[in-house]
Amino acid sequence: MRLRRSTLSMLLGLAFVGCASLAQADSAAVHPFVQVSLSSQADASGRLLLFVLDAKTAKAQARDGVVSEVDIDQLDPSKTWIAGRDVSHLSSAQPASIDGDGLSFPVPMSQLPPGDYYVQAVLDTNHSYNYTGRNAGDIVSDVVQVHLPLTKTPTLNLATTIPAMQPWTLPPSAKPAMRDGLPAAKEHAQLVDFVSPSLSAFWGRPIHMKAWVLTPPGYDAKSKQRYPVAYNTHGFGGGIDRFTPAMINTYAAMNNGQMPKMIWVFLDESSPTGTHEFADSVNNGPWGKALTEELIPHLESQYRMDANVRGRFLNGHSSGGWATLWLQTTYPKVFGGTWSTSPDPSDFHDFTGIDLYAPKANAYRKPDGSAIPLIRDKGKVLATFEQFSKVERVLGSYGGQITSFEYVFSPRGEDGRPMPMFNRDTGDVDSTVVAYWSEHYDIARRLQANWSKLKPDLDGKIHVYIGTADTFYLDGPAHRLKDVLDGLHAKAEVRFIPDRTHFDVSTIGDDRMGLTKEIAWQMYGIARPGEAQKPAAAAAP
Repeated sequence: MRLRRSTLSMLLGLAFVGCASLAQADSAAVHPFVQVSLSSQADASGRLLLFVLDAKTAKAQARDGVVSEVDIDQLDPSKTWIAGRDVSHLSSAQPASIDGDGLSFPVPMSQLPPGDYYVQAVLDTNHSYNYTGRNAGDIVSDVVQVHLPLTKTPTLNLATTIPAMQPWTLPPSAKPAMRDGLPAAKEHAQLVDFVSPSLSAFWGRPIHMKAWVLTPPGYDAKSKQRYPVAYNTHGFGGGIDRFTPAMINTYAAMNNGQMPKMIWVFLDESSPTGTHEFADSVNNGPWGKALTEELIPHLESQYRMDANVRGRFLNGHSSGGWATLWLQTTYPKVFGGTWSTSPDPSDFHDFTGIDLYAPKANAYRKPDGSAIPLIRDKGKVLATFEQFSKVERVLGSYGGQITSFEYVFSPRGEDGRPMPMFNRDTGDVDSTVVAYWSEHYDIARRLQANWSKLKPDLDGKIHVYIGTADTFYLDGPAHRLKDVLDGLHAKAEVRFIPDRTHFDVSTIGDDRMGLTKEIAWQMYGIARPGEAQKPAAAAAP
């Protein structure tokens, strides 16, 4: 699953119209509205969001005691309250408002405990908050303090537009080694922007497939030497502008001999609907076909790649882990193996704790009525599936993790959008939609049903790694996948790494890339079986 490390939590409903400051309090409580306007004279539209955090918590987590941002935290959803609504016209002359007791989470604003709070408004102009959080083009207000219950309507002014992220700009927290490695990696990285004929035909407009191609030290486009290729793709919340650290670290590891010299292709699988996961879908279009029949042949015509099944490999994490597992099992004649870490559910008997095939299945409650957990840390449940789903609904109808699954897996409804797998109010699972999911995208089921046909080209090519303390309970479906593979007597590796979470599964000792380096040498051993397969000793940190 995804998930962007910054985000998800709870909040309230509120309202917007107005301009610049906060009003003084009267004595009597009023129906909770918050007003928001735009400082610019130009109209703007998007998803208008309000974030509210109690003052004590906000000050405790603020840097230097200054509360400069109020946002959601998906790993601790009890902190923040949110409210949202779509607006089609917003300006200084035409403000918008939202009812604090309207669409909100976790409770209506009027039910928040009395006290001091910090609030901030955001206009999500691209309807992408569920995927990227605050991103280029979004407009934010200053953080202001209010006291609840409200006695007057506060007003907020959207005045600051978030600039675009530059892919080769590192954050201030970047370590010196990464800054030192940036120039060489940048010199060996090329951005590919390819217009897919099949995707463009599906959508009726040009659809771009983007990727970074990272060539190894010593690469010469004019030489006859060719290289094995690793196709890597990101998890939920990733994108073409977020590969810089991975490219710097990968190039440095190849340069110092800790990884073999290969070409790495970092594939962007983000879209307005979430991650398309390189699966052919009635909602997203033929992404698998576009990759295997269009983009990869294009890349192989431009770079010194092996261009054969024993030289094409897959590696991805989380949603990228599912994508690479899907690609390998769907196109076994194209790829020589997948090394998928912490993949999203590959057996829908355990969809992050939900048995979608159970009679009267419910996404929110177990048969005993207890809540189904979704996020954990060190054994403590941080969020339930219901909380996650309802926060996503407040943030908007596009790009969230759960709706992303539906855009990939679901049939298209009469309204032209994917049919929901479950009722967002009650959690009741739609068995008709699940039947479609099962027939088309349950990887374990497809392996069982088609193993005799798949075995000659797939046996020995599946490698899955996952922590036993996976943050999103993804070790459960991985166990089921292993049981299926074992039952088929398949040559496959499903490794459970003790106590590792979703975010540190690749760490070996003090090396956060330890598993990635190990995987690279396994790939290279298949592509170059006659060469010495011994990585250099780890460099001192």
